[in-house]
Amino acid sequence: MLKRAATYEEIYASFKWNIPTYFNMGVDVCDKHADAVPDKPALIVADPEGEDTTFSFSQLKTLSNQLANLLIAKGVERRDRVGIFLSQSIETAISHVAAWKLGAISVPLFTLFGEDALRFRLRDSGTRLLITDISQLHKLEKIRNDLPDLKTILVVGAGKDGSNFLDFWTGMTIAKGKFTPVRTSSEEPAFISYTSGTTGNPKGALHAHRTMFGHLTGMEMFHDFFPQPGDRMWTPADWAWVGGLMNCLMASWHHGVTNVAYRAKKYDPEVALQLMARYEVRNTFMPPTALNLMRQVNDISRFRTNLRSVAVAGEPMGAELLEWGRKNFNLTFNEFYGQTECNLVVSNCQEIMAVKPAHMGRAAPGHRVEIIGEEGNLLEPGQEGEIAVLAPDPVMMLGYWNNREATEAK
Repeated sequence: MLKRAATYEEIYASFKWNIPTYFNMGVDVCDKHADAVPDKPALIVADPEGEDTTFSFSQLKTLSNQLANLLIAKGVERRDRVGIFLSQSIETAISHVAAWKLGAISVPLFTLFGEDALRFRLRDSGTRLLITDISQLHKLEKIRNDLPDLKTILVVGAGKDGSNFLDFWTGMTIAKGKFTPVRTSSEEPAFISYTSGTTGNPKGALHAHRTMFGHLTGMEMFHDFFPQPGDRMWTPADWAWVGGLMNCLMASWHHGVTNVAYRAKKYDPEVALQLMARYEVRNTFMPPTALNLMRQVNDISRFRTNLRSVAVAGEPMGAELLEWGRKNFNLTFNEFYGQTECNLVVSNCQEIMAVKPAHMGRAAPGHRVEIIGEEGNLLEPGQEGEIAVLAPDPVMMLGYWNNREATEAK
């Protein structure tokens, strides 16, 4: 955790990385809390129209152990890729944790992907086992013959095994709840997060277990010295992207903070406000697009939200949105910056610095970020160049999966 100080300069100067030789993210976000605070809620799966389900850290440990045993029984080995084609849910969360605890590599996949996008990522990663739900099965049936590496599909909500897939929870019920996590190096691969593919084919950013440490200082800054008593996290950002998975779910679980999961088919700003009020959400990450839709809602105060911190990224926030947040939530939104390949390296923190419009903050402690010219020279203020992060850095990817040329170019 960051040590509080009066100024950014003091905090930045006093920070040093302490990355252990061996580290496993699955153990870090789950098992350590299950042993220390077993009954603490880890995840509230929200169902505003029905019955919520709350899972403790102890339950999270047992479920992820069962799934790790199930994956091994289906032939998954260390460094094999496990695709996770699900929205926010308990199944999504335990799939990542289980994969990491057995030393496999998780591959988050967005549920709005069509067959072409899904085919490319599954083929490129060589995914061996895929976890999805019944609503997505039709996409896989169309491309299954194009995926020679994919041996097993586990389906949530099927109710029974099919001709070419297995029911997720049927397999879970017969799996043992005890599992000894493998001893992974902090440099060992943990997950592949694919870029959106705006320029050419998507590239798979391969991240090591150490990326957890690299995320923490930026996250603690943009949530104003996270965690604080009573903190609770929710984001509309899908966990299939690094912003939802690492910025929110896993970084907050590192600190043992309860998360809310909500499966929204479409973002609705009024539903988001109702959700945050009902589940006493204190911390959220929202892209400006989501907040700008929320600006169209009349009388925000009637929802009686009690947010402590709002983090903003993905596109420029702008002066109007910044002032709207101050007026309607009595909060200064903290803008930050990161990329799939090298996330959360720049951040605001309104408690120790003035948050300015069109200003994404300063280098998060432990990261060195500069603007450089074509020859790699540092540029002066006012000059335009490339954003550069000094290596080595724990949040920096190991490289692009299966793409040495793109890695070297980066």
